[in-house]
Amino acid sequence: MHLLNDIALKRFSFILITFFLLSISKSTAQYTTGVTGLLHMPSAEMQEDGTFMIGGNFMNKKNLPNKYRWYYNSYNYYINITFLDRIEISYICTLVKGIPNTKYWPEQTWDKFVNQDRHFAARLQVLKEKELWKYMPSIVLGVNDPTTGTGGGDYTKMNVKGTGNGYFNRWYVAMTKHFDTPYGELGVHAAYLYNRRTDYHLNGPAVGVNFRPTIHPELNIIAEYDAKTINVGAIYSLWHDHFNITLEMQEGKYFSGGFVYKVNLLGGNRWSSWK
Repeated sequence: MHLLNDIALKRFSFILITFFLLSISKSTAQYTTGVTGLLHMPSAEMQEDGTFMIGGNFMNKKNLPNKYRWYYNSYNYYINITFLDRIEISYICTLVKGIPNTKYWPEQTWDKFVNQDRHFAARLQVLKEKELWKYMPSIVLGVNDPTTGTGGGDYTKMNVKGTGNGYFNRWYVAMTKHFDTPYGELGVHAAYLYNRRTDYHLNGPAVGVNFRPTIHPELNIIAEYDAKTINVGAIYSLWHDHFNITLEMQEGKYFSGGFVYKVNLLGGNRWSSWK
């Protein structure tokens, strides 16, 4: 267990707000679950080969999958790497409070951040945009939280269903196509998501668009239907895309947001200026 007190959480929130105020170049979107995509839905965009990312988010409870486990707002943090030009792997931890009036959680843990849910995510880009055909969209296959287990340490079971562990489970195929316009770049995205959960069941399409205006390419404006809700938000890029800030309004009213730091392990980083 990882004990986190209220002071640490307040400091974390302060850091998120500070980065947002400082960040008003072209970025590939990071969404709030720790892998490349739009806000909450997947896309077929990829980071550059060799990109390593570390980030964290404030997560509104409306943006979390299990309402019994997360009846409160929470936080997540993650590390992520893209390699072999087509593969992305991420490890995501979401903070968990002790649930009051239950036998599993001692009373001293009730309503306190004392643990975390941990899971992996993976993405494979099957086709790149314009590969094989000039009108070809990019295509990605992906999965979040594919295995489950218990405190005994056996996390190789693929039986992620019901309401138990594997809260963030989803399998998907996503497609993305970009179009140049006189006013900026428009991205069009579609995906199909599936899982066997009963607390957050997915079995349907998701669609989204993003727009990077020519007059301010650091800004990435996003709207999406993630197979559950309609969300809007934006991503700001700072310091040659080494910092990205994500802001999301789920259903247009529930705020989630965070930041990510990116560095390319294969080189090509630019540190000399902020623009």
